[in-house]
Amino acid sequence: METKYTLVIGASENPARYSNLAVKKLLAHQHSVFALGNKRGSIGTVAIETEKKSLENIDTVTLYLNPERQQEYYNYIFSLNPRRIIFNPGTENEELAELAEKKGIITQEACTLVLLSTGQY
Repeated sequence: METKYTLVIGASENPARYSNLAVKKLLAHQHSVFALGNKRGSIGTVAIETEKKSLENIDTVTLYLNPERQQEYYNYIFSLNPRRIIFNPGTENEELAELAEKKGIITQEACTLVLLSTGQY
């Protein structure tokens, strides 16, 4: 069985940030994670990349960027062909959701942390 990855966009080394908690919680739930942020660093064993690298087997993209900041990532997200995009609280973006749905990508306005703790991830 091939590994399916979650890409966290807006990842931060700051332990008080939800993106940081999400990476840790995804790892604790045995999910494979890539992290993309605007500063290099790491969260546990996961390196935070700053370049939009070509990735394979991305199942879920979970967003921790406000809608204005998301625009530069649209083409990148679509190039990864994810099964779904999770818009965490504060990241809701009707434009991106509509574009994604036209491409057959599931969109969810939800909190990754809640989905994980309730077994709905």
